[in-house]
Amino acid sequence: MNRDRPRPSTSLSELLHRRPISGEKMSPPPPATHFATASVEPITEDSSPYNPSASTSPFISSPWAHSAAPGSSSASPHFLLGSLLRHDGHVFSLAVAQDLLYTGTDGRNIRVWRKDGLRECSGFKSSSGLVKAIAISGDGKVFTGHHDGKIRVWKPHPNDPRVHRRVGTLPRLKDFIRSSIRPSNYVKIRRHRTTVWVRHFDAVSCLSLDAEGGILYSGSWDRTIKVWRTSDSKCIESVNAHDDAVNAVAAGFAGLLFSGSADGTVKMWRRDGKTGRHSGAGTLLRLGSAVTAIAVAAEEGVVYCGSSDGLVRFWLGLEWGGVLRGHAKAVLCVAAVGSAVASGSADRTVTVWRREAVGVHVQMALLTGHVGPVKCLSLEHDAARDAGGFDEGWVVYSGSLDGSVKVWRVVDWRRTAGDRLLK
Repeated sequence: MNRDRPRPSTSLSELLHRRPISGEKMSPPPPATHFATASVEPITEDSSPYNPSASTSPFISSPWAHSAAPGSSSASPHFLLGSLLRHDGHVFSLAVAQDLLYTGTDGRNIRVWRKDGLRECSGFKSSSGLVKAIAISGDGKVFTGHHDGKIRVWKPHPNDPRVHRRVGTLPRLKDFIRSSIRPSNYVKIRRHRTTVWVRHFDAVSCLSLDAEGGILYSGSWDRTIKVWRTSDSKCIESVNAHDDAVNAVAAGFAGLLFSGSADGTVKMWRRDGKTGRHSGAGTLLRLGSAVTAIAVAAEEGVVYCGSSDGLVRFWLGLEWGGVLRGHAKAVLCVAAVGSAVASGSADRTVTVWRREAVGVHVQMALLTGHVGPVKCLSLEHDAARDAGGFDEGWVVYSGSLDGSVKVWRVVDWRRTAGDRLLK
């Protein structure tokens, strides 16, 4: 692929990173199975954050209430807990760990917020490269993937976990120098240009941690997946994964790794228990549109992928499950926890579904309020039951190119109402 290094951009084509591949042949997707269909409120030019005539800031123009899901009443218990805004630029990444929320922007800032009260408690900044991905390990290390092709490692101060300091960069300088000595460690990346295999030469677009294996996976626009050992920050493998940019990686179940790319494929990789090397385990999907996001509900064995055609596809135990239709534009992010799955889109909405035992998905909520594309999501089970006594709920964190992060509470009001009637 002959192209210059891309510069940071907020265009939809840059978000999807989809470029035509000469001579590509795409097989049609599996038959679409229609489940819940969400209506999306129309987007007007006047309300766009990219309209030069718009005089209001994203914070002022963003509503603090969302429209109810189709068919729901005004008493629906879904509501916005809060909106976080710092004038750092577009929010490209976020992650949740224990009682903290981390957000990354194109201003190279990583903000740290307390989930209790939604207060900013800390922040740190990288020297270069917008923050495209964040992953947090069980020991508190924070890994950030950047547009400059580097992965930076941060660690909270032992006496004050709110204070973070950088403890390393991947690859480590000594590993890079050691690899550069041997000619066999160089790989061709473009005509008349080579680089050592232990580093990404293009933007790091996604990160995923395999806590059990002590492995960090990084996907890049250079079409490779790097495998890093978290104990010593060493790159132990580079996988030539796709024919175009890697947009998503997700450590899964049964020793599998899932990756999605702008080449329209979702692939599986299996790690050998003895050698630790990864080999191809099959292709789940081939599309004519870019795959933009992947989420795995590992305990349930369910894989979800979002794509630029506005659909979310899923597999149950690696068997084709169906399609979720809830967006008018490209799906940019997907998150899954337990029986819930959420998707964010360029149409500025977040849709939340609940998966039934038979694999059918019921839409719980359509969340509106962002005035820019929703670029990143995190989803967690709501441990604190709200005052209404609802038994099952989730907290959704959505980051947008409007520069804000919104925190929502979503309750499965259909199931709760049914349970109460039975009681």
